[in-house]
Amino acid sequence: MTNDQDRGRSTTRVLQAELPVNTTLHIWLKAMIPGVPGTVSLVSVNGKFGDVLANNTEEYEFRIYHVFGGGHFELHYDMEKTAVSVIYWFTPTDVLETGITVLHTNTGNAAPVLPDSYHFRPPFGWMNDPNGFGRFGGRPHLFYQHYSHGLQWNTMHWGHAVSSDYLRWRHMPIFLFPSETLGARPDKRGGAFSGSAIPLPNAPGIRVFFTEQEKDRDPEEQIQMTAVSPDLFSAGQAEVLLDRRPEGEGLTLDFRDPYVFRGPDGLWKMLLGSQSEAGGVILLYETEDRSAATGWTYIGKLLVETRHQTTAIECPCLLPLDGSATDPTTQWALLYGLMNSTDKKTGRKNLTMAEVGWFDGRTFVKEFEQELDFGTDNYAFQAFKDGDQSIGIGWLANWADTGPNIDFPTAMTLPRALVLSDGALLTPPIPATESLRHHVIDRTRLMRGETVNFAGGAVEIKFELREAGLPFRLDFDHPDIALAVELDADGLIILHENHGAAGPRYIAAGARPRLFRIFLDYGSLEVFADDGRWAGTKRIAGFNPVRSARLSAMPDSVVNAAVWGLRP
Repeated sequence: MTNDQDRGRSTTRVLQAELPVNTTLHIWLKAMIPGVPGTVSLVSVNGKFGDVLANNTEEYEFRIYHVFGGGHFELHYDMEKTAVSVIYWFTPTDVLETGITVLHTNTGNAAPVLPDSYHFRPPFGWMNDPNGFGRFGGRPHLFYQHYSHGLQWNTMHWGHAVSSDYLRWRHMPIFLFPSETLGARPDKRGGAFSGSAIPLPNAPGIRVFFTEQEKDRDPEEQIQMTAVSPDLFSAGQAEVLLDRRPEGEGLTLDFRDPYVFRGPDGLWKMLLGSQSEAGGVILLYETEDRSAATGWTYIGKLLVETRHQTTAIECPCLLPLDGSATDPTTQWALLYGLMNSTDKKTGRKNLTMAEVGWFDGRTFVKEFEQELDFGTDNYAFQAFKDGDQSIGIGWLANWADTGPNIDFPTAMTLPRALVLSDGALLTPPIPATESLRHHVIDRTRLMRGETVNFAGGAVEIKFELREAGLPFRLDFDHPDIALAVELDADGLIILHENHGAAGPRYIAAGARPRLFRIFLDYGSLEVFADDGRWAGTKRIAGFNPVRSARLSAMPDSVVNAAVWGLRP
């Protein structure tokens, strides 16, 4: 059991915990008074056990402490002399099965308490892009862009979580840290930016790839790094993989987000996002090294995007859809985010595109393209082939709504399958999502046009129209936002109006679906129409839940409807 307590008028804070044998503590602390070290003292039943010290008054310093004997322990620190951001413990021998236990966070970086919320959120701090999404050691792993000490973007780390079903996650220790150079110069902001992971050949563990960013570094702000993790929860020393952009391509300083995958020729390939005078660029590299650790050669520009006035392509991703990577008839999905792009017709920003075609290891030939998400709050989407199924997940947010000075707690989207069907890419929620259904709220009232009240914020609504494209409007009662889903002659629309201010028009133009699954959670709305042929994701500011829903449609338009309360 863990608790905080203040002793009388003392400024000493005490954290208590029952720790197993061979526990590892991760502690972030800093000094409050120049020249006086910040100190956290570890005390056991037999007296003082040791001190953890930090001298920096600007940034939190990371410390590791090992406790070899278990039992009751207390952590003491003087709040006038020491600031503590995060403390958690774990046992390395079983952390993949048990996760970490958080002993302490501050009010400024604590995770929200949201009963029955089913979207992935970090245990503390800021989160954005998913990274290294894949199955390793038999388990799904999710890494992500992370800053531990506040809810604003800052110097990037990699957070980490492990699951058995992509829906219920165990939090792992922080996986990647910014370089010591950035720790000494926080004004240079950057850190371990986005990337990917692959299994080690003929050995347990993974190799990760990521961009290291350091503002104003000469000659390159962004370089590509790699590190190995034999145990699947801690990364070894990172090494430089690519120290500069390809020459002669007219690229901006943007050179990031390595996505590494096996090509149809059996070689490891790497995609990187950038920008040129012509538009957003995806760069292609390859190596003959089986471990993907060395020998990376620049092949050329896989794609140049000129239509949406992006300032850089981010988080490119390429994977086979309907067959093995080595089969020349297999079609591939090329996914990428368009940073700072704007759709002039609707005002939607930071679009994510999906192109489907054929990849021979050197070139990609597009058959068709579509937007991945008409709501646009499914950004930095990363996917991989898990056996015969392609699975992806995205950041449930959009850079248009945040910045370095805005508290912005967010989540990941529901994990989604990628399915090729009748000339379209479908992205339905994975089948296991049905396991979230905890209790039935309604099977008759919504279909009759009555208001259905919700006891909590975690809800799934499913209904079917008699014919594809019949108009309807599903209104939600939210205390802060005017929110609805509507199907009319123009298409499928998410209506979102914040305090009377109309924003972008979130529309899948021309869509005429018949089947609908709509997921509500604290701070989000996800719409899946016709098994994910059209998907729309919208972040809702704050954590006030939707309180009820009412469906308006012509008589006999709705043939069945159900509403479930969800619980992870």
